[in-house]
Amino acid sequence: METIQELIPLAKELMAQKPGRKLVRLYMLGGVLALVGAVLGLMETLCSPFTAADRLRDREAAVAELRAAQARKALRERAPLEKDKPPEAVQGCRALSNRLHAS
Repeated sequence: METIQELIPLAKELMAQKPGRKLVRLYMLGGVLALVGAVLGLMETLCSPFTAADRLRDREAAVAELRAAQARKALRERAPLEKDKPPEAVQGCRALSNRLHAS
């Protein structure tokens, strides 16, 4: 059945055949399952923007964590090259190079 207009003639035809009790139960079960599926699809459509926002937040948090891990790894790799300097000087060298005014 492609449209709802086909449902009424189908119901009239089924009732004209006088189906047995088991067959009516089967039709009712199918109708209820179809209705539940339609309601669940509607709920999923209505709630999807909220779940998409959650996934976006989770993805951004994962990217930030990955960048922080990469920065720590780069700092660890750079630190053995400059063993004679104290760790404060190694970490602070970037901030000094960004100064644009004299003090």
